[in-house]
Amino acid sequence: MRNLMIKMVMGYKKLISPLLPASCRYYPTCSTYMIDAIRKHGALLGFIMGCARILRCHPFIKGGYDPVSDHFTIFRNKRASKEYRRSMNLK
Repeated sequence: MRNLMIKMVMGYKKLISPLLPASCRYYPTCSTYMIDAIRKHGALLGFIMGCARILRCHPFIKGGYDPVSDHFTIFRNKRASKEYRRSMNLK
């Protein structure tokens, strides 16, 4: 199931995503995030994390660096974002 879901997201990235304007507010992109979440947490939990990330990605959010966390959560990985900003000497 995990491999099937990853192939579906990769198909989206190759076939559908190039036809749409770039609009993801986060790094890594939402599709890459979903693939990483599925690989790290399995098909069901990874899919839930990916869907939560897609719902968070809208024009009214600041965005930024948001990698997949080591534990299951539907919320943003604020700790990794703060560490990244500190390492880049950003506010």
